[in-house]
Amino acid sequence: MTWYTMGVDLGSTTAKAVVVDQDGTRVGSSVIQMGAVSRDAVVLAMDRALSAAQLEARDIKRIISTGYGRKLVPGADRSFTEITCHARGAAAMHPGVRLVIDIGGQDSKAITVDADGLVDRFAMNDRCASGTGRFFDVLARALEVDVSEVGALAMSGTDGLEVSSMCATFAETEVISMLAQGQAKPDIAASVHKAVAARTVGLVSQVGKATPTVMTGGVARNEAARHYLEKALRQPVELLSEPQIAGAYGAGLLARDEYLGSLGRAETRDSAAKGQLADRANGIVPQCAGCNGSLGHSHDHEPVPLTLRSKL
Repeated sequence: MTWYTMGVDLGSTTAKAVVVDQDGTRVGSSVIQMGAVSRDAVVLAMDRALSAAQLEARDIKRIISTGYGRKLVPGADRSFTEITCHARGAAAMHPGVRLVIDIGGQDSKAITVDADGLVDRFAMNDRCASGTGRFFDVLARALEVDVSEVGALAMSGTDGLEVSSMCATFAETEVISMLAQGQAKPDIAASVHKAVAARTVGLVSQVGKATPTVMTGGVARNEAARHYLEKALRQPVELLSEPQIAGAYGAGLLARDEYLGSLGRAETRDSAAKGQLADRANGIVPQCAGCNGSLGHSHDHEPVPLTLRSKL
């Protein structure tokens, strides 16, 4: 008799749910856009994933949650970090992946993955909006276009303008200033995407470049974001078929592993990651206490690399 598990990723702007069968195959998924972390949105995502799989809640053996609002997921048996879930999901969607770049609504992460699809090292920027989905929202607002259009707009422009600010607040002011100077919207969009790519490469440098490389998260669907990241990294960045659900899919696979009693090293590494993230939140490692809004942040304001090796 076939059985199923579910992974739920409640982020800052979207709720994602994926139903996985006993073989680890995705049989239903859903992505719900929301304005803020919402319990109603995550319930809707779970219901729609079940409907897509033609199942009911009683058919699900385990639920694992992840994401910014993982504690709000109803019925979750336990939670895992986004680090572990995105690595696991990306490795399943793109076997052999070695580097995962996740650009979410409120943070961005670079994760190296070992031969078993487990997290090796990770670095993250969760102290400011630079290079995150919210940063692109700010850009779209300043350019008076829909956020879904900024990528295509950037691809039609040239990237020769100097973008000095990577703070979301200051960047909006700078973009408005460029418009007032008569700069073309496509050129502004292209130059901002180039600057974001440079910032992301700084994050990658803390864990080490590796191939194959994939992007997860909603920004992965932005053609210009991938294009400029490839140029900055000087290597291909693969596009997953459904990059937004990578974290939820990884959570669903971990739920399957738990039901089978085979979490093993994944659980150990996630515990280590949780410990390091807790240290970061408690100020044991440097964290951004504010910046001058420029690309030249001081050392203490840079994303902090975290390694799992020392805690295993």
